[in-house]
Amino acid sequence: MHTLKIDIPRLPVPIAYDDAILLTGSCFTEHIADRLIQHKFNVVSNPNGILFNPLSVADSLNGYIANKQYTKADLFYLNELWNSWDHHTRFSDIDADTALANINSSQQQAHDQIRNAKHLIITLGSAFQYYLKDGNKPVANNHRAPAQWFEKRLLTIGQITAAMLQTIQSLRAINPDIQIIFTISPVRHIRDGVVENNRSKARLIEAVHQLCESCTGTFYFPAYELLIDILRDYRYYDVDFVHPNFLATSYVWERVVECAMEEHTIALMKQLSEITTAARHRPRFPDTEAHQKFRSVTLQKCLSLQQQFPHIDLTQEIRYFS
Repeated sequence: MHTLKIDIPRLPVPIAYDDAILLTGSCFTEHIADRLIQHKFNVVSNPNGILFNPLSVADSLNGYIANKQYTKADLFYLNELWNSWDHHTRFSDIDADTALANINSSQQQAHDQIRNAKHLIITLGSAFQYYLKDGNKPVANNHRAPAQWFEKRLLTIGQITAAMLQTIQSLRAINPDIQIIFTISPVRHIRDGVVENNRSKARLIEAVHQLCESCTGTFYFPAYELLIDILRDYRYYDVDFVHPNFLATSYVWERVVECAMEEHTIALMKQLSEITTAARHRPRFPDTEAHQKFRSVTLQKCLSLQQQFPHIDLTQEIRYFS
């Protein structure tokens, strides 16, 4: 594939298998998290669900740092569901106690992970922020509430950097050595308008570069540029011309591996990927001697790797092949 060349500096602290990783932000975050999970890294991804704007990302991280626990007063009832303005609709539920239990369980998991994480990956999607007109509260998700409830504002670079800087300082207070990797989502927010989307992305890019220049241990991975400037073709997008397709996210993932992983980690990733892929396969004839032999051989691989690398959780795969 003939493309422009882009220089992506290697991370000074590579991602390793004994590292805890927290990812948060837009839906593009989930593509990277899925790949890490497939390769059995220690990952917590989007504890508030998908978040697009930097204020919501900063507020959620502050909540993890403080181990904020939500109460029923933090929820609101709409469309027969209990919802949180700080969370994605995947936390909404017809029962308030169930919604709260899921939210607070995720908060606790995120708090534990952020205290011990070696790497925090933040993907920002849009500089547009919605505020409730009643109370001026910034919201992470509109939960299909009436449009007239909200005011939409384009955040300034100063607002973005100030919010993220305060959060980084709070994070460093409990985890001084955490490595923060910023990315900008290549997903186009066309509902804002093409021109408006580009203004939004430009503000995110400039804010993130200012943060990386002023904060030690903070780095930029050019996921946005890989899609917009290197691939530059609608064949790398879904049918909506907005979301990167499997080919595009695979290409970005390869660049992540190149800049963030060492050779011995990559070799282990290949072995683990073969095991997780085999565990997802459902054979047509599971009782054949050939398949039974395959299960036995793969089980031995699992047990051997589990013994060599006890910090990698292969419990599910060992159970399946047993």
